[in-house]
Amino acid sequence: MTLPIIIALCILMLSAYFFDITSARTKIPPVILLFALGWAVKQLAEIFWLGIPDLSTVLPFLGTIGLVLIVLEGSLELDFDQSKFSFVGRAILIAIIPVLVFSFGMAFVFRQFADVTFKTALLNAIPFAVISSAIAIPSVNNLSAKNKEFVTYESSLSDIFGVIFFNFLLENERIGVASVGYFFGEIVLILIITFVASIILAFLISRIKHPVKFAPIILVIVLIFAVSEMYHLPALIFILLFGLFIGNLNQLKQQLFVKKLHTKSFKKEIRKFKELTMELTFLIRTLFFLVFGFLINTRELINTETLIWSLTITGGIFLLRVLILQVFKVKILPLLFIAPRGLVTILLYLSIPASLAIDIVNDSLIIQVIILTSVAMMVGMLTARPKAAEAPKETG
Repeated sequence: MTLPIIIALCILMLSAYFFDITSARTKIPPVILLFALGWAVKQLAEIFWLGIPDLSTVLPFLGTIGLVLIVLEGSLELDFDQSKFSFVGRAILIAIIPVLVFSFGMAFVFRQFADVTFKTALLNAIPFAVISSAIAIPSVNNLSAKNKEFVTYESSLSDIFGVIFFNFLLENERIGVASVGYFFGEIVLILIITFVASIILAFLISRIKHPVKFAPIILVIVLIFAVSEMYHLPALIFILLFGLFIGNLNQLKQQLFVKKLHTKSFKKEIRKFKELTMELTFLIRTLFFLVFGFLINTRELINTETLIWSLTITGGIFLLRVLILQVFKVKILPLLFIAPRGLVTILLYLSIPASLAIDIVNDSLIIQVIILTSVAMMVGMLTARPKAAEAPKETG
């Protein structure tokens, strides 16, 4: 049985690679094809009575590791300098405001149809408010550099803020001055950890001479993330800021502690680190979406009872997005449609305790919203201009 599994995995991963390199021509986001491929594998397994173990327990593990690598990969690719303060500030607001507005709006709606507290309704609403960087970032490779950078910032920050907001509500039974103060204390603590860890890891990258050096570095990054999460710290902030620091050392080369690191050999090491991160991210992301597609139940996908809810939620997502992009004077197309729900939506949904779950928010609704927003993104990609176009650009 071992060899057939190895053969099947190799074929699936090579298929995913083919989807990735042809997406620029087909304009079909690879994630949609991965969903379909995973679902097709399950149908074949059922037809031929193949005994495949329960993969549902693997999904949260792959999702967590995938989230770390995706945010790290995206942040390593970002160029940041003083000239981009306005651009980044706008991306931050466009990432955070919709999460808050949509979460509170959806929570109000949920409360009208379910006999629950507003906090419970809000916890169930947050997963639908977060843009999936795992789907958005790899799907915009054929867009202009500005659009790609905007999507990377927006989706990564949406993930981070959504997870922080969700965990804050989950961990505090009552929201008051003490809980808010403690929360800001956690932010300060993770910033200190980020600063110290970034300096140490950068030093290790520049000094380790052993042929195996990047795998241990990535393991340390994941370890810091996991321990921080265990103590309820906003660990994704560490991943984002570490990637930005390592990827933009040239902007800090006047600083004393950076001068010793910023050498030609170190630049080569960082390039190799980025390449390894991209390779690992591709593997974990592909496995996650294949497993998710495999776990899709056809009856849940076509469940008509939740279809009205899923269409309403999807419509609300894009209506709010139109308004936000117009308010901040960002060119609407193709960014309007690049607001997929996915990996973080699944992880947050799975993190809702059974005692706080509501009947409206179920597997069918989650799957349908993810599929609908992914299909909408595919439509948006078909409207995208060639890579040379330099949007998002201000209007008016």
